[in-house]
Amino acid sequence: MTRVAIVAGEASGDLLGAALIRAVRSRNPDVQFYGICGPKMMAEGATTLFPMEKLAVRGYVEVLKHFREIHGIRSQLARRLLADKPDLFIGVDAPDFNLALEAKLKAAGTRTVHFVSPSIWAWRANRIHGIKRAVDRMLAIFPFEEAIYEKAGIPVSYVGHPLADTMPVNPDRTEARAQLRLPSFAVPVALLPGSRMSELEAHADLVIDTASKLAETRPDVRFFVPLATRETRDYFETRLHIKGAQELPLTILFGHARLALTAADVALVASGTATLEAALAGCPMVITYRMPKLTYWLMKRKALLPYVGLPNILAGEFLVPELLQDDATPVNLAQALGNWLDHKDAREKLRDRFADMHRSLAQGHDERLALALQPYL
Repeated sequence: MTRVAIVAGEASGDLLGAALIRAVRSRNPDVQFYGICGPKMMAEGATTLFPMEKLAVRGYVEVLKHFREIHGIRSQLARRLLADKPDLFIGVDAPDFNLALEAKLKAAGTRTVHFVSPSIWAWRANRIHGIKRAVDRMLAIFPFEEAIYEKAGIPVSYVGHPLADTMPVNPDRTEARAQLRLPSFAVPVALLPGSRMSELEAHADLVIDTASKLAETRPDVRFFVPLATRETRDYFETRLHIKGAQELPLTILFGHARLALTAADVALVASGTATLEAALAGCPMVITYRMPKLTYWLMKRKALLPYVGLPNILAGEFLVPELLQDDATPVNLAQALGNWLDHKDAREKLRDRFADMHRSLAQGHDERLALALQPYL
């Protein structure tokens, strides 16, 4: 039996890892997957050795706080895998954790594949040298990444993005609004403050204050906040209560981000994979993010691009506004959301751009993924 060790570090990696497992097992049903996996990967039959949530930290300061624990997990996992000698190791995103592990395993003779390129085109471009030492193949999900790796002499396969294949190019907004039981006069606004607890802690009050500010002048707005875990949902509800905002026309959804984004006229989205999901749902958005000042300063110094949101990076221009750090105030965010709501023509033009982007990413992901991995199984 072929044994594949696999590591994902957060919710978006869990989604990608589950798609990878399905793709591989469509051709090789007996492959065994184990490592660090989230609930979606485990639902596909993978076994986890450590809780994935332990790796779900982001930014210099946050990683330093949890360094000892994360380093301990990586050391234990490395010892286990060096002894086990799996047929293949696949690191799903989480480059700060996975690349060092991949380098150790590759040096010991285990073949390694990294799924989802680190953002070397946005910052820390010199990581390409470490990637070359660590991986036998890179699986890229964005079309412009292929040339970067080919130039560096790193085997690469562009496999497209799984979200683009699973989401329709022209979603049914009427049906989505019906599922959310929206009255005809309502103006739906999706609020996505992030999937990690650290993001909720940074963004929950900001999102609530922004919604309150927008509702002051727009009594027809209806807010939807999709949150994937009980922990994040409870935290957001607690912040609503503490801020005395229970009267806001706001519904917390248990998951269902795609439904909320499809129904919404506009969304406020924390930077990350959710911005791409919003674009694929055809939802105009405002991108925001707050992080510790030191983390932001360090990342800004090393940034190679003027934008952080995936839709803007893919377009090579500011398609949607980004209000980050000190610019991310309730007044600024409410005004930016209101600008989209006031200009229906601009929203429709943006949806056309998003549809073109969607088509470029829909490449038959599962089939491409299975073909790229077949020689290693």
